[in-house]
Amino acid sequence: MSPRPDILLIISDDHRWCDIGACGNSDVRTPNLDRLAAEGMRFERYYTPSPICAPARMALYSGVFPVRNGGWPNHSKCYPGTRSVVHHLGALGYRVGLSGKRHFGPADVFPFEDVADIEEFMSRDPTHPFCLVIATREPHAPWGQMDRECFDPERLTLAPNLVDTPETRRALARYYTCLSRLDAKIGEALRRLDRSGRPGNTITIYTSDHGAQFPGGKWTCYEPGLRVPFILRWPTTVKGGTVSSELVQHVDVLPTLIAAADGIPKAIDTGRPNAPDGGCGFDGESFLPLLRGARCEHRRFVYGVSTQHGTINGIPYAVRSVSDGRCKYILNLCHESEYSNALTGPADPHHENLYWQDWLREAEDDAQAALLVGRYLHRPPEELYDLQDDPWELDNRVDDAALADVRASLARQLMAWMKQQGDLGVETELAALSRQC
Repeated sequence: MSPRPDILLIISDDHRWCDIGACGNSDVRTPNLDRLAAEGMRFERYYTPSPICAPARMALYSGVFPVRNGGWPNHSKCYPGTRSVVHHLGALGYRVGLSGKRHFGPADVFPFEDVADIEEFMSRDPTHPFCLVIATREPHAPWGQMDRECFDPERLTLAPNLVDTPETRRALARYYTCLSRLDAKIGEALRRLDRSGRPGNTITIYTSDHGAQFPGGKWTCYEPGLRVPFILRWPTTVKGGTVSSELVQHVDVLPTLIAAADGIPKAIDTGRPNAPDGGCGFDGESFLPLLRGARCEHRRFVYGVSTQHGTINGIPYAVRSVSDGRCKYILNLCHESEYSNALTGPADPHHENLYWQDWLREAEDDAQAALLVGRYLHRPPEELYDLQDDPWELDNRVDDAALADVRASLARQLMAWMKQQGDLGVETELAALSRQC
């Protein structure tokens, strides 16, 4: 049997970072994710670079941010010649397969083996390690019926970025029920791994593409859109029950897996020019030292890019963000327009937006509801939040003189990152349709 670790990567669809029991949410029921966290390392500040499905997945699988790899809109494709986890781990002797949702392109950039029988794939050929991606469709909308025995809408705790209405509570209960279905699927995957006889030296990862589709979540660069769960179990290396507060991002995962497989991430050719060092390398870096217990700063900044052009009901609306972990700076490049997407469109159970009309009615008489609706539809050119004091980003302090230096520093950092990525802002937004499959 190969001494290199097998890899099981489970990625869900639209899971907010705080909606796991192990993260302190006492309303949800996630026993299998809680077990994984107890046996591994949970990352408290882990971020996707995009709050949209396809760009988030392609960044995770390529180690390259969305604009640089070409897949920045939804339903898009990477530039020809981009190389992914299939190429990089395949060159190290891995069998690389995927079961479930794909949502990436083109096929030659992501030539996964299509896995129909998970257990057979895990057990096959013990002389070669495997990397298996299980991509679930939960908890993506539509969420289906709520489980009233587990989730009484009236007893749920709502985050302060949600307007408290009966329909909002029912939506949250349905979302939690869908999370329970997700957790059950994760439990079955872990049991299949146990039956394969290869769990001891397997890196098991759980994460999500981006956050849930409540206002201020999916499609936005606010925390509920970009901050996602990340749990990694590796019995031979990672001490169970540990928690990391280091900043980590999707593009860091592939370099880490390559390093864990005894590859050299800095020697990798991603197929895309203009890496941070000027070559063709990754945008991310390995956090293997963190897994081995080293105390070190992994990443100083995390970035976000949201392209609304080409989404459901989406007019051009480019958003970029940068955070140093304490403060986040958001640049709304199309702020003159009213924001729109599937949530703000006509009431549709498929899009789980039935509560939006309630929000609009509440906003007529309730100041807090008016603030939440207003911040979603009408955004200023710039936003700045102190995430320590204001984790739900309700107090925009971009004009606060006490944070002027922070704002200027983060703005410069964001501009430098956009330049390195080849991101032209509004021009890049308007080119979105040309990148879609």
